[in-house]
Amino acid sequence: MDRVRARIKDKRVLALVKAFLKAGLLTELGERQETLTGTPQGGILSPLLANIALSALDEHLHGPWEPGGAMSTSPRREARRKRDLPNWRLVRYADDFVVMVHGTGQDVDAVREEIVPVLATMGLRLSEAKTRVVHMDEGFEFLGFHIQWRRKRGTDKGYVYTFISDRAIRSVKAKIRALTHRTSQQDLGVVLLNLNRAMQGWANYFRHAVAKHVFRKLDDLAWWRLVRLLRVRHHWNWTALRRHLTTPTGRWLPIAAGGIELRKISAIPVSRYRYRGTKIPNPWTAAPA
Repeated sequence: MDRVRARIKDKRVLALVKAFLKAGLLTELGERQETLTGTPQGGILSPLLANIALSALDEHLHGPWEPGGAMSTSPRREARRKRDLPNWRLVRYADDFVVMVHGTGQDVDAVREEIVPVLATMGLRLSEAKTRVVHMDEGFEFLGFHIQWRRKRGTDKGYVYTFISDRAIRSVKAKIRALTHRTSQQDLGVVLLNLNRAMQGWANYFRHAVAKHVFRKLDDLAWWRLVRLLRVRHHWNWTALRRHLTTPTGRWLPIAAGGIELRKISAIPVSRYRYRGTKIPNPWTAAPA
């Protein structure tokens, strides 16, 4: 709490944080259990504490770039490039952050060495397992996305592309398999409802990446998993399955039950991110675009 008090002066906020820390947690048996140190995994207080602690890092790395700072204008940044001096930017979401550096490997190591003591003042340290120094040609993962510099097909120009990380794809595949186990005794409508919720929410999060091909692959996986579930449950052979899931003309019908049908995530529009500058609406915009 001492480090939090050093960053936050509002006593009402401090009292709220203290109350959360002392609230304990509720076990699966409905019993209240004390928490002696830290916050529960996934607790709503963790992102708040991360933002409070890492605001020190924001100030340290963003300070020179803020209005009036030593590197606050584009001409100054351009002048630094001409003198082979590094420029950098911090992008952070709660306790996940990436520092992008325009410079050499030595410049990256220097920025990293600057970060270590700043975090130490808040009782934090970089995770050796999760911290990497990579070139944009190799790419990096951030919030489930894989961001990488690649040459555009058919041209000699390179662009930064946002892909879905392999880990995120493996995670949703595991969830699809868990929801569609061939020996599942759940009602088909319930299976479809849970499957739609899991896949649609996942796809809406990743719809700003290069995702169309991945979405089609996952649609195919979900469909074949449900087909196997139905064949095992009803002891259907392939002929019986086609009789139940195709029209008289041989056209496949969507898998449905109880008014709920399997929704294809490949139908979700994929919109690649484009820089929109000050046109991005936010709560402080007088007239959102």
